[in-house]
Amino acid sequence: MRVIVGQFCHETNTFSVQKADTEDFHKLFCYRGNEVRERLAGTSSEIAGFLDVADREGWSVIHTVATFANPSGKVTDRAWHELGGIILDAARANPDVDGVLLALHGAMVTDTHDDAEGQLLEELRGILGPSVPIAVTLDLHANVSDRMAAHASALVSYRTYPHVDMRECGRAAAELLRRAAAGEIHPVTVVARRPQLLGVAGGRTDTGPMLDVLARARVLEQEPGVLSISINAGFAKADIVDAGPAVTVTGDGDSPRWRAMAEELMDMVWASRAERAGAVLTPAEAAAQAAAWHGEAGRPLVIADTGDNPGGGAYGDSTSLLQALLEAGVRDVALGSIRDADAVAAMAAAGVGAEITVDIGGKVDPSFGGPPLRLTGRVMHVGPGDYVHEGPMWAGLAASLGQIAVLRTAGIDILCATNLLQLLDRNMFRIAGIEPVERRIVVVKSSQHFRAAFGPIAGEILVVDGGGLTTRDYTRMPFERLRRPIFPLDLQ
Repeated sequence: MRVIVGQFCHETNTFSVQKADTEDFHKLFCYRGNEVRERLAGTSSEIAGFLDVADREGWSVIHTVATFANPSGKVTDRAWHELGGIILDAARANPDVDGVLLALHGAMVTDTHDDAEGQLLEELRGILGPSVPIAVTLDLHANVSDRMAAHASALVSYRTYPHVDMRECGRAAAELLRRAAAGEIHPVTVVARRPQLLGVAGGRTDTGPMLDVLARARVLEQEPGVLSISINAGFAKADIVDAGPAVTVTGDGDSPRWRAMAEELMDMVWASRAERAGAVLTPAEAAAQAAAWHGEAGRPLVIADTGDNPGGGAYGDSTSLLQALLEAGVRDVALGSIRDADAVAAMAAAGVGAEITVDIGGKVDPSFGGPPLRLTGRVMHVGPGDYVHEGPMWAGLAASLGQIAVLRTAGIDILCATNLLQLLDRNMFRIAGIEPVERRIVVVKSSQHFRAAFGPIAGEILVVDGGGLTTRDYTRMPFERLRRPIFPLDLQ
């Protein structure tokens, strides 16, 4: 078999003023041609899962591009045509290919296309025709459209959040492709949704209603002809028609049973719409608890700022939680990271050991998370922010925070970065000379992914909404294109 393999991923927060251009994809990773295999084989990624099956079966792999930009505002048309075009050009050059494996997010919006993955799959299908199988992996937070289901042979979404099953998901999609190409199965995918923007507690799979829906899906997958069932929590910070949870069922051949299964599971998702997994504190509440907290050595209090999560397209420069910790006199804290290239440059110019006064954070849009804080402290570290994920999420994958610097002020070490990335791996602190288990309190800008790496060492976890762009207050978002009425904006 000759198989085209590619990845083009972005989770688009349409309320962000910062777009994703081609260079933003390079900041996380952007590999082309045979470099895809060299850099991603053996990692905890969908591409690695594709290659596991391809190598076992002896397929001839046509590598295109594997790229992922940190969530942000819309993807520019330039990036869309340049990077998506690599995949489409490979199809044009290989019209007799036996199959296609794509790792997509499912929540990409571009300047032109609200349903960017649906557009890519439609164009790909137009090139290759109706008979070539196309198997696609999606993030658990995909906003799945009917167009995606119509043009992909199979859709397979992650089943974990934090996402620690990317490689397994890739293998599952590749197995379906193998069977479809051999004529053993004829996949058909259906989608079900409800008038809801939120559901299954955001898709958490360590607790909450998502576990019950997934359990029922696993039972239904045992029925004859069912190939794959995915429960998608959706991505609510996208002002598009199809934003919100959806269920996909891929079955062998066309059957009304697939629709019935999808609707049954979507009924469960709808019933969970008001459920939330765990308390969310204000910055002042979290700071008060942190000031009074005493735990055992080596098991820090972990505070996660879900309101300023770069993994959901937030700016990563909210200062509200830092301000609250300073006002409460909380000490022995490591906070990471605040994306502020100007502050990093100022600390680099001053040098390690220098006393400096610098404005930190709050520079993109102070209405989301607070204004810059003028702080005086000592520069503790300056250097490159290159690291390799320890995991379990994205284990083995190289990434970079860009140039980094650490300011120590009032007992708080503030990790400042040039690149925008969610703080989800302990190595992201270690490259700055900070060992998380040696701190009394660790603050991360993340909603859920941090739990994979920091959950095992945490003495306790607090979740805070500091009012950044990923705030849970959806009334602050000026939706215009979203289908209405919808829960929770119009319906209860």
